[in-house]
Amino acid sequence: MAERDDLTTQPHSAVVLDLLRLDVGSAVAVVGHPIHVMMVHFPIAFVIATLGVDVFYWWSGDAFWVRVGLWSTGMAFWSGVAASIVGTGELLLVRGIRLLEASWSHAVAAMTLVAVAGANWGLRLIDTESILPHGLALSALASVLVGFAGWHGGKLVFDHGVGILISPKD
Repeated sequence: MAERDDLTTQPHSAVVLDLLRLDVGSAVAVVGHPIHVMMVHFPIAFVIATLGVDVFYWWSGDAFWVRVGLWSTGMAFWSGVAASIVGTGELLLVRGIRLLEASWSHAVAAMTLVAVAGANWGLRLIDTESILPHGLALSALASVLVGFAGWHGGKLVFDHGVGILISPKD
């Protein structure tokens, strides 16, 4: 019976071939687990929650949703800044990641998302009267950007094997 880790007897998928060709392992990790991948869930959740909160405010007019929206969009912004710092570290430290087009698309979409989340949070800090329609529009735009950034982030993991725990170079 052949060893499971013996790559010479295993058929190669496109992802495994990319792993063999490029170094796409994580440079910013805890016990082999990429920190960026662990962090991105928070800004995603807060961005989507802010859109829901804005819809509830539009529907009900209750000032409670204004306060919740301020907190959720602030958390979306600051957790997005944190995830972006770690993601930028990965992009700059790992040459194989820099060579992938999806990395740059993901980075641009994520930075745009953080900027939109910051603008949305700033709007809520300064002018609560503008939440409808401007805050709602920014929340919708941020949600679209989450989808775009997430799509390219998924391409990095599933199509190129970025940050996966299995390394055929061991």
